[in-house]
Amino acid sequence: MTDFSEELIRPTTEDEQGKPCVRSGSGMYFPWLQKHIESIASGGKQEKDFAQTTSACLSFIQEALLKHQWQRAAEYMHSYLQVLEDTDSNKRQGAPEIVWRLGSEILYYHPKSNMETFNTFADRMKNIGITNYLKISLQHALYLLHHGLLEDANRILTQAETWRYGEKSSSQEVLVNLIQAYKGLLQYYSWSKKKMELSKLDKDDYAYNTASQNMLNRSWKTSINLCTLIQIPGVWDPFVKSYVEMLEFYGDRDGAREVLNNYAYDEKFPSNPNAHVYLYDFLKREKAPREKLISVLKILYQIVPSHKLMLEFHRLLRKSDKEEHHKLGLEVLFGILDFSGCTKNITAWKYLAKYLKQTLMGSHLAWVQEEWSSRKSWWPSFHFSCFWAKRNWKDDKTLACEKALVAGLLLGKGCKYFRYISKQDHQVLKKKMKQMKKSVKKYSIVNSGL
Repeated sequence: MTDFSEELIRPTTEDEQGKPCVRSGSGMYFPWLQKHIESIASGGKQEKDFAQTTSACLSFIQEALLKHQWQRAAEYMHSYLQVLEDTDSNKRQGAPEIVWRLGSEILYYHPKSNMETFNTFADRMKNIGITNYLKISLQHALYLLHHGLLEDANRILTQAETWRYGEKSSSQEVLVNLIQAYKGLLQYYSWSKKKMELSKLDKDDYAYNTASQNMLNRSWKTSINLCTLIQIPGVWDPFVKSYVEMLEFYGDRDGAREVLNNYAYDEKFPSNPNAHVYLYDFLKREKAPREKLISVLKILYQIVPSHKLMLEFHRLLRKSDKEEHHKLGLEVLFGILDFSGCTKNITAWKYLAKYLKQTLMGSHLAWVQEEWSSRKSWWPSFHFSCFWAKRNWKDDKTLACEKALVAGLLLGKGCKYFRYISKQDHQVLKKKMKQMKKSVKKYSIVNSGL
């Protein structure tokens, strides 16, 4: 750990000489640490208890990390290493993981840290925290991947893949599967590059056959590494996407569909919006029937009503022959605009303005009433205040007009938002405003007695 930071070998100044100091395990002095340790003393007497000292040091490290004081955190960390020699066996057993997590965080952000320092630290921690070998190896590999060192990361994963300690536990097995899966992702990356190269070759060319065979060999190894992991309940988005892409490429669409169905619908897996997105995208590529697409997006709507695919869901519902789907289409639009992140989604407002008018023309006032009854207490201030009328008109006049039509249909001509927008004199939007006033006068639910 002597390479942890140059701060750790800062020489003692004259002002610090003669003052009580704290000596680290490596013989380094930290005069400024003494006042912190004295804060845990009682009755003016310094507490010498080892556990109290390390506990205080840990608190200072955490505080330094929260304040992004990486150099100071490194200094505290150097002193905290003595926890590895704690006489309490339980604390000593858990210490290596704490040291690794804190140390790796510091080294990731420390301005004087470098790859050599991180690698040295990781290798030492693997030997000290033998039961954490797999976790540390995986995080070490991810650090290398982050810096684009794919070959080094693959080497670390290969070493960890064959490592065993004591009896094989279930947690150890999951970690091994995860390590193999990340190795599979590296193989998938190489496979993807080959796939791109293959797309540029003539199918009648000899080089095409060679490259195709190389891809097949790579995909077989990758499939083995990925397949095992994605059968374990969990969130494995990048692994599932990579595996499905390879299955599709080799024409195994049934296999790809089965993987995605299991990932989305198996009750043992946690609820995951992306699982339904991946299944929907796959079915869309397969040109699946509209009913099937609707059934997938309906579940996604229940999980994330504001998802970007909800506008596409609305379009599918609108094209359906079922009245219940038309009703749901109105609910979906209201649901999207319930969220603050969607308040300026002009497409959603356009769809709602048009669909509200169509719904009222189709004598489905009850549908609108059902959606509006739970929103009339908060939508006016949330969407249709004078503040928003002025802001929307300034930022996006088309958005302001679409919102004004919705406001007028729901609240009538007396709505502040509608009145402000309808009074604006804008040559380009004059015709649109005229149509808007006519629609509000004829179809507003206020005029319908709601």
